[in-house]
Amino acid sequence: MELNADSKLLRIFIGENDKIGHQPLYETILYAAKKNGLAGCTIIRGIMSFGASSRVHTARLIDISQDLPIIVEIVDQEEKINAFVDVVDTLMEKAACGGLMTIEKAGVLYYKPGPKKA
Repeated sequence: MELNADSKLLRIFIGENDKIGHQPLYETILYAAKKNGLAGCTIIRGIMSFGASSRVHTARLIDISQDLPIIVEIVDQEEKINAFVDVVDTLMEKAACGGLMTIEKAGVLYYKPGPKKA
């Protein structure tokens, strides 16, 4: 698979507690991206956030939040990202959660697998 300067970044903001059944939504999205043949997916846990609900989520010990922000980032060709947005939308509806999705330009400079380990 080749990525180039015309690639796109799909960024999904959700909460750590968002689930489909017993599986975290972020994990479900990652495996759906892999199944759909997307180039790659990274899950990032944030330390503080607020969104449409204006509720602040934080990792500070005083607040002991169990619902930290999660960012899912996926880079691929524009057509594949656009098609995957519908999959994510369906998963977010199934999880009955709020969130935010953005698509941005991503000029990919380097995309290669590492050497195979013995």
